[in-house]
Amino acid sequence: MRGDTVIHEGSGRRRRWTSEEKARIVALTLAPGARVSDVARQHDMSPQHLFQWRREAKAGKLVLPMDDGDLQFAPIVTEGRPPSGSATIPIEVGGAVVRAGWSTDFKLLAAVIKALRLLA
Repeated sequence: MRGDTVIHEGSGRRRRWTSEEKARIVALTLAPGARVSDVARQHDMSPQHLFQWRREAKAGKLVLPMDDGDLQFAPIVTEGRPPSGSATIPIEVGGAVVRAGWSTDFKLLAAVIKALRLLA
């Protein structure tokens, strides 16, 4: 294979994505009927990279902010049907733990999280 030339296309450097850009792209994959490979192609990235961001979002490591600066919550994906109404999800903010149930008012929850962020 001597003499073969390898041509690299693109800038040759890693792109840096802000948390907001990651969140916006991940949110596109959560729309009904969306395909991760299509969204990745539209943003000139590998599907594997986008799947990693989705895993981070599901693990709570990637917060999905709204355009106006308010919090937005990623949908929770469960296997089968959701747990009983008594199940809660712990959310840790600045050392405090808030437990949200399936019927939690998300606007109220966002206000509580914002307040805790200010105190942290």
